[in-house]
Amino acid sequence: MPGKNKRGLFESIFKPKAANIDAQSYFKLLNGYSPVFTNAPESVYEMELTRAAIHQFASFASKLKPEMMGSAKRYLEQTLGMRPNRFMDTTKFIYRIATILEVNNTAYIVPVEDDRGMLIGYYPILPQNTEIIEHNGAPYIRYTFGSGQKAAIEYDRVGILTKFQYSNDVFGETNAALYPTMQLIQTQNQGIINGVKNSASIRFLAKLANMFKDTDIKKERDRFTADNLSADNQSGMIIYDNKFSELKQVDSKPLNIPASQMQLINENVFRYFGTNLAILTNAFDEDQWNAYYEGKIEPFALQLSLVMSNMTFTRHEQAYGNGIIWSANRLQYASSQTKLNVSTQLFDRGLINRNEVMDIWNMPHVDDGDKYYIRKEYTEITQLGKENDNAGNEEPRVPIDDADGNSGE
Repeated sequence: MPGKNKRGLFESIFKPKAANIDAQSYFKLLNGYSPVFTNAPESVYEMELTRAAIHQFASFASKLKPEMMGSAKRYLEQTLGMRPNRFMDTTKFIYRIATILEVNNTAYIVPVEDDRGMLIGYYPILPQNTEIIEHNGAPYIRYTFGSGQKAAIEYDRVGILTKFQYSNDVFGETNAALYPTMQLIQTQNQGIINGVKNSASIRFLAKLANMFKDTDIKKERDRFTADNLSADNQSGMIIYDNKFSELKQVDSKPLNIPASQMQLINENVFRYFGTNLAILTNAFDEDQWNAYYEGKIEPFALQLSLVMSNMTFTRHEQAYGNGIIWSANRLQYASSQTKLNVSTQLFDRGLINRNEVMDIWNMPHVDDGDKYYIRKEYTEITQLGKENDNAGNEEPRVPIDDADGNSGE
């Protein structure tokens, strides 16, 4: 039968049985709220300034690199590092998770399995509505998408990232706190547009000397415009007859929004999204980047690491050190002097290897670059002098400077 075996994105992610799970009851939360999450109708992604803040965060977050710890499910290492699912590479995968989280304050990651039920990847989803239901005594998350399709999956197998989580035990809050600022942005943009339109359309005020019908007034306006304000008027001179008793040119001035008002709106958005103008315009210095990383990128990386570790490994596997860590090269935007200091100091002490030094300088790895080296002139303080006692019987000899500055024994 034609089209019977066609599979879309929904069928590629969710198993057929996932759509047939009915809610026996809502899963009860501690706070008494119904465990239901619905996307807000007004999205912060539709404003230029808020979208820029979201995009910049998602772009920086997309540079995170996965690291597999332990020996369990090592086959997922390449999947995480290259292609978490058949539709996304790793950068797109992280970018979408970060974007969904910033817009909705709740993001979901569902496991992708093969026909045998083996975990083979991950997919971030954006449902229109989410419910936590109870089925056969276990909590499930049931998603409803914009297309009307539904799917349910065990709660423990889903990765949930949240932000601004307060009243709900599972989901993050809405962006209602930002709506007044969004309305200011919308009003400001509309004021600028209307001001430009008005200043560009009205250039002259003319007073008629006599009473005219409305149709005659329109004819006179069109005639005056065609004769004097069109491209055919090469003289640059305006001539009018005694039908007009007065003619004044309108001094069009551009509408300027007060700088203080602009700054207030910008600061509201910057505070809400934990960013600043330097980050948005890529004009940040080393200190500004470190602050942004500490306050924005690192908390996201930590939460993502825990969420994906919990949905991938059992408690038993985690007890043996298995996990997923998303990390970033914090020195990527450091000054050359800082990179040099870190490279030499940590390499000499055996804390990083040559390939890790190459990462600091954004250079390709080298052969045998995973070996660690340490300078030999360092020794434990309790062992001072013992390295010179060859037979164990001789007293250690320490060079001494004499009065003339010559070294003696």
